[in-house]
Amino acid sequence: MKHIIILGDGMADWPDEKCGGKTLLQYARTPHMDHLARLGRNGLLKTVADGFHPGSEVANMSVLGYHLPEVYEGRGVLEAANIGVELQPGDLAMRCNLVCIEGELLKNHSAGHISTEEADELIGALNRELGNERVHFYTGVQYRHLLVIKGGSKHLETIPPHDVPLRPYRPLMAKSLCKEAEETACLINELVMKSQQVLERHAVNQRRLASGKDPANSIWPWSPGYRPRMELLSKKYPQIRRGSVISAVDLINGIGYYAGLRRIKVEGATGLFDTNYENKVQAALQALQEDDFVYLHVEASDEAGHEGDYALKQRTIEDLDSRVVGPILEALASWQEPVAIAVLPDHPTPCRLRTHTADPVPFVMYYPGIDPDDVSAFSEIDAKNGSYGLLKEDEFMNLFMQNK
Repeated sequence: MKHIIILGDGMADWPDEKCGGKTLLQYARTPHMDHLARLGRNGLLKTVADGFHPGSEVANMSVLGYHLPEVYEGRGVLEAANIGVELQPGDLAMRCNLVCIEGELLKNHSAGHISTEEADELIGALNRELGNERVHFYTGVQYRHLLVIKGGSKHLETIPPHDVPLRPYRPLMAKSLCKEAEETACLINELVMKSQQVLERHAVNQRRLASGKDPANSIWPWSPGYRPRMELLSKKYPQIRRGSVISAVDLINGIGYYAGLRRIKVEGATGLFDTNYENKVQAALQALQEDDFVYLHVEASDEAGHEGDYALKQRTIEDLDSRVVGPILEALASWQEPVAIAVLPDHPTPCRLRTHTADPVPFVMYYPGIDPDDVSAFSEIDAKNGSYGLLKEDEFMNLFMQNK
């Protein structure tokens, strides 16, 4: 039996008065996910291990069956893997956002969703003016980039910028957690302040301001770590002789790299509401013909949640249902080889809060011959009555891969 996981990043939400007291998953029109919920069995999954921040790296590693206390090394190292940066012993890797600062406030975490092409020019300027043998910036995708510091300490307190929109930024800058990390924290904060001088005068930002767009006028390094030691999925789960990951996000592709999954690049995949859903579906179905396991990740709902845009998040949920889940179910109905399907978010990104939470998320599993439960719709509320109950972290993947 083959396996596919369809993950809608940040798709879960809270009940909200703007949705008539429902969550957006309940409020949105999702006939295909509801149909799958009726065909299969449902439950809730706690993807964030105790003591961990509810980041996408934490949640997606849990969904894929990794025990976080054993393997977690932050977000930057995962993105380094996908960018092609081979970390050496002692290299500290950090996610490095390009953000928009307005006065003393961190206006947004994405510099108004700057393009990769614009960002590449800015990262080049940062390397020329701030880079050296110890410090190097690497271009990622859109606002998501990488900072590597040789000999840096990971024992830092850093704040994800998407957690603190419209907050004064200076009190939120890097802090050392031990004496040995003080020098690294000072260096990072110095780079932040110097980056503002470099970026403010850059032609890319002058053009963005002239066209009414937010400038990318500061860096924001966070989630420090060293190269992780992750077991290949093929060793954890012998059913996965060959697997693949499909995502527009470096972080997810980096997890795939360390998990031993081949990373499939899809034309038109953006990580936003305008991503090319159809090309992703085509790539997933083709991969599933060749591979035993496919991890299809769609970022759009998470970004809409961070923007606090209810209408856009509803649209992204409905697009996932009609343009991903529906076509995949229709295509697999005619396959001779059985395929196990799971659909779930990685974490909630409530529009009201505009950042991630650690609340359990709904999931549904289906495979030919499964004994369905009594759940009739896919949502956070309906899943509470699912026959799987509440699972934690790697228990989801362990259960999913029992379907041989």
